[in-house]
Amino acid sequence: MSERPDPEDEFTAHRALLFSIAYEILGSVADAEDVVQDSYLRWRSVSHSSVENARAYLAKIVTRQALGVLRSAVRRREQYVGPWLPEPLATGAVGHAPDGIDHVLTGEAVTTAMLLVLEALTPTQRAVFALREVFAFGYPEIAAAVGRSEAAVRQLNRRARDSVHAKRHTAVATPAESLPIAERFLTAAATGDVQGLMDVLAPDVVFLGDGGGLVTTALRPVFGPDKVARLLLGLLAKGARMGELDIRFGTHNGMHSISVLIDGVLDQVTSIEVRGSAVTAVYSVRNPEKLTARQDLNRAGPRRTPSPASACCRRARACR
Repeated sequence: MSERPDPEDEFTAHRALLFSIAYEILGSVADAEDVVQDSYLRWRSVSHSSVENARAYLAKIVTRQALGVLRSAVRRREQYVGPWLPEPLATGAVGHAPDGIDHVLTGEAVTTAMLLVLEALTPTQRAVFALREVFAFGYPEIAAAVGRSEAAVRQLNRRARDSVHAKRHTAVATPAESLPIAERFLTAAATGDVQGLMDVLAPDVVFLGDGGGLVTTALRPVFGPDKVARLLLGLLAKGARMGELDIRFGTHNGMHSISVLIDGVLDQVTSIEVRGSAVTAVYSVRNPEKLTARQDLNRAGPRRTPSPASACCRRARACR
């Protein structure tokens, strides 16, 4: 009979998955980390000799914790000032994010577009969809995690999948596919080129800004290339008047992004959604409560290798 792995080692081995489940359900880095920590404390109190499948058991703990947090957050999000956007999650190689948060989320599942679609689901539907469609758990495991029968879980997932598919259109381009568009966008934004910016924006492009009522941003969605381009450049110009502007190029939620620092302090993370050959959405998170996980970008934080686009940036430094 083989010796059972140490419970601490089992939790560590699955931690990236557990964070990913919590983030996919909650859309918040801070809340996901809290859920993982609470789940660890619960895991320590479990009689581990009775646990046959640590991965499924830990997923059940995290899912139930995340559902509790999400149900409490639903009312707060209904009263949120302006558009609500997920907290930016730095994405890079699988299992290793630039901000030190390990996760396994890749592809369209982690994009802001998908997370906003999931906001329309009930908490239980969202958990079921995430566990099944994103993390490929079996229906028996999901049923145990959400406290429903297998038949009910299958029905919940079918309805959630139909709802998601009805709201999704063409797939969001991957960072590799969208790189040429992203570089044109960055160069135009950093050099104040209105026409250059408009040239990469789709006719139905939308700008969503999340200030949470704590900082100024557009309180309603802004549509159209002209309005979005001028709004973006106006925000950057305003930032430049407030202090030294530092723009860094990165990847958040599976999309190219620019992180804007003013006098060395992170002011916003703005990601661009590319479908086909144009930017279809711009997501700008300025709510300072949603930027705490990216404080490594502040002046004291580590620098990244400058990208080729940096040569085109005026009063800015673009980094990957």
